[in-house]
Amino acid sequence: MLVKLKSSLLGLGVLTGIFFGLCVLATSFDFSLRYYEAFAQSDLQVVKYRDLELDLGDGVTTKGQLSLPAIGEGPFPGILLIQGSGANDMNETGGLILIDNKTGVKTYPEKQTFFQISQYLSERGFAVLKYDKRGITSNFTIDFDVWGNTTFDDLKQDASKALNVLLQQPEVNSTKKVTLIGHSEGTMIAPRIAIENPDKVKNIVLMGAVAGSLKDLLFFQIVNNPLDYVKNVLKKGDNDTLTINEITNDPILQDLVGGNVTHILNYPNNLGIHRNESSTGPLDHVFQNVSQNTLSVGSDLKTALIGAYQNVTIPTNFALSIDCREVRYGYFEWNGGYEGCPKWMKSHPNSQSTLSIIGNISSDIGVLILQGENDSATPLEQGLLLQQRLTGVNHPDHLLITYPNLGHSLSISSKWISQSGPMEEYVLRDMFEWLFPRSD
Repeated sequence: MLVKLKSSLLGLGVLTGIFFGLCVLATSFDFSLRYYEAFAQSDLQVVKYRDLELDLGDGVTTKGQLSLPAIGEGPFPGILLIQGSGANDMNETGGLILIDNKTGVKTYPEKQTFFQISQYLSERGFAVLKYDKRGITSNFTIDFDVWGNTTFDDLKQDASKALNVLLQQPEVNSTKKVTLIGHSEGTMIAPRIAIENPDKVKNIVLMGAVAGSLKDLLFFQIVNNPLDYVKNVLKKGDNDTLTINEITNDPILQDLVGGNVTHILNYPNNLGIHRNESSTGPLDHVFQNVSQNTLSVGSDLKTALIGAYQNVTIPTNFALSIDCREVRYGYFEWNGGYEGCPKWMKSHPNSQSTLSIIGNISSDIGVLILQGENDSATPLEQGLLLQQRLTGVNHPDHLLITYPNLGHSLSISSKWISQSGPMEEYVLRDMFEWLFPRSD
């Protein structure tokens, strides 16, 4: 069956006609949905948790947590969550957890994408495993001896090991296979694991999907998206010149370029010896026009942004040899190692994109792609390309759902900057309603 692209126009965002038909049919599926919904909305404890320790090999371990329906022994259909890039804990917590020194009460950031997913799906009958990335614990506590040496293949192998741990849990129905849910970089990992393990994987869900290579995506984020914003919002008519004040006083542009436009303009981006330089590296290159308080968008700004992109994506031998925290970038946001380290960047597969392999997924594995139309990290076109490839190979069970006004975390976002959460509940419901009949 060929599954066509449907873009959401209303809250639920899912093929309106299909789900309307399901709703009006008095089936056991409809009854089960309403039962789980009613149970999950009560004040009773509906989820129980079990902490695990995952052995990732070579002496590296990490924490995991299995969330389960509070009632019943199972076995329940299993789900594995695979995080996006950066120093992510098991909940994909976006920001610091604030702890009151007197009471010990914790205030969590709005963005906890994987906590929301695990809670929502476990309330409704699934066993969900989430785990901290290697070298990472909550509140950005990082073991840089581990994190600084992590490669893309390490992350893929970690997810494979987590999959095996999930299947070994007595509460999980391993005979029915499990679902992989990947977010951002996790959407590059989940299809690879599914292709390698068709006997273990039943479905994959790709949120904020990546179709191309990491370098292609970063060129959009670091170069094209800021330039599009300047050309469409800041520029006046056909004038290609802006003042430094016009550039630096715009908070959205500051955010788009990683925190500081002036830093990028002043960074020695045209001298390869200084790329990924240490904190002692010289930062003395200044564009001539910058000193005159004007710059050309198509020349000066574009050149600076391309330099920042190269600075991030082409690790020097010097950057590869030092502590990840000491590497300094023209693109401010990457300083400190929280976004990723040079060894991880160098390891990323650039020749074999997700788009080039997704057609190899078994026809027995369902594929759901959830894409925010205001996603400024992995734009809508990424999901559309994956949908087109699956259609082209006649994959029988795939669906792309797009959401107006939602960003990378599938929360309400502007066109230019994806906000950091929380996820909209109608997205969680769409996910559940797609998974439920495919998890028997």
